[in-house]
Amino acid sequence: MRKIKKGDDVIVIAGKDKGKRGSVLRVVDAEHVLVEGVNVVKKHQRPNPMKGATGGIVDKEMPLHLSNVAIFNAVTKKADRVGFKLLTDGRRVRVFKSNGEMIDA
Repeated sequence: MRKIKKGDDVIVIAGKDKGKRGSVLRVVDAEHVLVEGVNVVKKHQRPNPMKGATGGIVDKEMPLHLSNVAIFNAVTKKADRVGFKLLTDGRRVRVFKSNGEMIDA
């Protein structure tokens, strides 16, 4: 089970975009995530008439390492760590370490 999933609200805790918040667009691999509006770079793109894409310089979001992002706790308005809790019916749910509140409601 992953600590950070697609759709989670995260905050960047290290790097050039430290302090920025965004939602996870997708989990690239076991150690990288793509966050909306964070780690944006300029990419020179060649036109592709087959796909209908125009060329030029485009803004593109690049993946961030999981160690540089933390899940955002809306109650405390701070970055938080993620833990796991086993419920009585056998399900594993993610919880905030600071207050023990469930993330997956």
